[in-house]
Amino acid sequence: MKNTIEELRKAIENAQTIVIGAGAGLSTAAGFTYSGERFDKYFSDFKTRYGFNDMYIGGFFPYKSPEEYWAYWSRYIFINRYLDPPKPVYQDLYALVKDKDYFVITTNVDHCFQKAGFDKNRLFYTQGDYGLFQCSVPCHDKTYDNEHIILQMVHKQKNMRIPADLIPRCPVCGEQMTMNLRADDKFVEDEGWHKAYRRYHEFLTKHQNKPILFLELGVGYNTPIIIKYPFWRMTAENPQNVYACINLHNTVCPVQIIKQSVCINEDIGKVISLLANNKEKSELHDAS
Repeated sequence: MKNTIEELRKAIENAQTIVIGAGAGLSTAAGFTYSGERFDKYFSDFKTRYGFNDMYIGGFFPYKSPEEYWAYWSRYIFINRYLDPPKPVYQDLYALVKDKDYFVITTNVDHCFQKAGFDKNRLFYTQGDYGLFQCSVPCHDKTYDNEHIILQMVHKQKNMRIPADLIPRCPVCGEQMTMNLRADDKFVEDEGWHKAYRRYHEFLTKHQNKPILFLELGVGYNTPIIIKYPFWRMTAENPQNVYACINLHNTVCPVQIIKQSVCINEDIGKVISLLANNKEKSELHDAS
């Protein structure tokens, strides 16, 4: 097993086809943190009233009314979906792979890939999107863009409550809407989800007999069957394939693919930035 940034640089440089698998650690590296200074900046009033100090905990808190619930969640969605992350990690990653034949599968729901320039037809968001609502029942398999109403909720809320007339309702059955996030068996896999699913598997089938670099970024063990385990299996199936993993933790691989692997236990943002800057310098040198 190789574990240096230079070896990863060579693997990316030599790859014609790259499949990126991204988990929460990638967005954390980009500055989308859910506690500490960022939490205090946007949720100090909720912290004072209820005592929690983490956005995740706040997302499961039993609020007293839907007006308060949506005051919290509208802010949550606004800062984690409609604001850009503080650090340019996704832009640096795009610079590395934009000239490759790539595809992205991610459990992240913050839309950072598309905002950084990645082709939406090469993205598969398996777990949903903060930017979409669905019926909470659900009574039908359709999702709805929520940017306009989320901005209204954020701008019109007072005393940790939104106006009652902004509570989102299903246009079919009248029940409350909810986020299109895979939290239970009520998650809606809409037409766009199924199209992305098919594009991803068609991409894998098209390249199954060719060398592929499987680049895993910030994936943990909450849902390893979506990215990590399939990446290991597909690497083992073709001796030409390479598995690369960057993470502060969980940088391991099975012994069966150890000679095909590059595992780097480091901050993803630092590694991607170094690789992107080296690529830019190389391109400038070639052009001179």
